[in-house]
Amino acid sequence: MALLVQELIYEAASRDANAPALRYAGARIGYGALAMMVEAAGGGLRALGVRAHDRVALWLPKREEAVVALFGASAAGGAFVVPDPALAAPQAAALLRDCGARVLVTTSERLATLGSELARCPDLAAAVVCGAPGPVPPGIEVVHWDELLRAGSGRAAPGGVDDDMAALLYLQHGARPSAIILTHRNVVAAARTLQRALRIGADDRLLAALPLSVDAGLHQLTTAFAAGASAVLLNPMLARDVVRAVEDESVTALAALPPLWTELAELAWPAGGGSLRVAVNAGGSLPAASVAALRRKLPRARIVLLHGQPEAFRATCLAQEEFERHGDSIGRPLPQAGVLVLRADGSPCAAGEPGELVQRGPLVARGYWNDSARTRDCFRTLPARPGASVRETALWTGETVSADAHGYLYLARAGEEIIRTGGRRVRAAQVEEALYATGLVEEAAAVGIAHPARGQVIAVMARASTGLAIDSRHLFEACRARLPGHMLPAMLDLRRSPLPRDAGGRIDRASVAAALAPLFAEVAP
Repeated sequence: MALLVQELIYEAASRDANAPALRYAGARIGYGALAMMVEAAGGGLRALGVRAHDRVALWLPKREEAVVALFGASAAGGAFVVPDPALAAPQAAALLRDCGARVLVTTSERLATLGSELARCPDLAAAVVCGAPGPVPPGIEVVHWDELLRAGSGRAAPGGVDDDMAALLYLQHGARPSAIILTHRNVVAAARTLQRALRIGADDRLLAALPLSVDAGLHQLTTAFAAGASAVLLNPMLARDVVRAVEDESVTALAALPPLWTELAELAWPAGGGSLRVAVNAGGSLPAASVAALRRKLPRARIVLLHGQPEAFRATCLAQEEFERHGDSIGRPLPQAGVLVLRADGSPCAAGEPGELVQRGPLVARGYWNDSARTRDCFRTLPARPGASVRETALWTGETVSADAHGYLYLARAGEEIIRTGGRRVRAAQVEEALYATGLVEEAAAVGIAHPARGQVIAVMARASTGLAIDSRHLFEACRARLPGHMLPAMLDLRRSPLPRDAGGRIDRASVAAALAPLFAEVAP
């Protein structure tokens, strides 16, 4: 059984080397060929100096080389990092500096946009360019993708253990990137867990419609390869392109985030939903009307709703057959998710008693990259077990839930400082830090306001710094320079008076949210 990320492919190749693994732009790549390319890419990266735990960044659109390089980085003993392909060059460079990437795999066009930023990435020793070659920037070794594969052919792969770092998954980009550390054990266990929960088999074809830079996007590949199924690559698209790809490629399984599902629920589908048999909402709440529409249009598809945090992949699963009786639940724990509901003192809650959702086990990440304070805050030890000499670390999610007698979990309230928007989890503090960094505000509070399609959107109430004559437009433009698109406020309420406070002198977020909700309703689409 696979223990390391690249072994998911090797294992499938050993079962059936001719089985289709990747479908992209009309090309079909079997597992045997894919395994050979991954081994060659791993050897080529070793030839470029990649050693245990070195970071290999993949700043590419979704294509064959991105998949091979991702698993090739693992084969080399390094850790893969996938920046959002939509990042601007300064944001991508900030991420490269933050992770200390040794090698960058990209296109010559993207490499050229980095320009002088490369000089500010001291750890970056080499770049591998895919596609047409271009000008070679000074101060860095540049090799073409084909050269990399030739150099690595026949090189022995290094050893490794499943507790080695496999990846850095970035939750926040921009001037202050933030990433979680994933081990091989995390990634492989998540692939096995989702394969089992979604009932994916070797005959399935999974549409990889989500970016590989997000955890659900990574799962599209690893879940397919764990089952020996096919992954169909699709780059950023319109919702109608997804429907067309499902039909053209006979896709049987599709994972998407709530905004895309909301659009898909409004489109015309082939009769009976075509070949689709598994429809997965990979995170965040999905409006009941959208679920109902999908059930009408995809009558042969099993709709599955997943809930969880990127720091532990997913926690719970609610399948279509459970909707009628438990439609307001976030589901029951996934296999290997290690879900607990605990009181503040760490003791287990009784059935129906609200407590914090805590996860233990192989899906829990190692912590936050270069952020020991935040790691200590969210990754804490569980109370000692009788007879155990070592205490176990778990993820304390900040979400309040209750569990019924049958194990179904119900979200009592999201953690007050967590905003779930478009299937992503945004800490209010991250938005507020960017606001304070502008120097334009003395007080700021970011809150989540309910939205019918995105679950929540980010709304901000702020007080301008004394003596500054600014409006919301100025503040929004200052935020745009510091935050990625998914973290930008949908509304800014700029005030001259102090923000509401509670009895303890803290900003009263509940009052802020109550004040902004009706104002936002007037401008929300």
